[in-house]
Amino acid sequence: MGKYDDIINLPYRPSVRHPQMSRIARAAQFAPFAALTGLDDEMDEAARLTDQKSELDEGEKELINQKLLWIRDNLPAEIIVTHFVPDTFKSGGIYKTERLSVKKIDEIGKKLIMVDRSEILIDNIFSVEFDKYSE
Repeated sequence: MGKYDDIINLPYRPSVRHPQMSRIARAAQFAPFAALTGLDDEMDEAARLTDQKSELDEGEKELINQKLLWIRDNLPAEIIVTHFVPDTFKSGGIYKTERLSVKKIDEIGKKLIMVDRSEILIDNIFSVEFDKYSE
């Protein structure tokens, strides 16, 4: 004789105290969950590639300085600039090429200040071209 033979064939009686769960609520109990929240984001961040900042030679720096002097004397100026944007989370960054309107050059802070108040450090500039549509 088994341990539960006396109750094994009794009819099922639903609880009077606790209402029966809906199928959706019952299914939710068995749904998968993220035990390590944020792990996917961390893995995506680790896999994201960044560029290293290139150093310009003296000739390239001199050419950029000459263009910046022309811009300073002809403000406001429309330019196309390629510059390095450092990554805030890891070493390296990206090179970005933008068409910008320069409002002023801060020679003490060594940065370009745009009409929209954004700023670019002169040391991060890789190339400067003059916007052919603004001339």
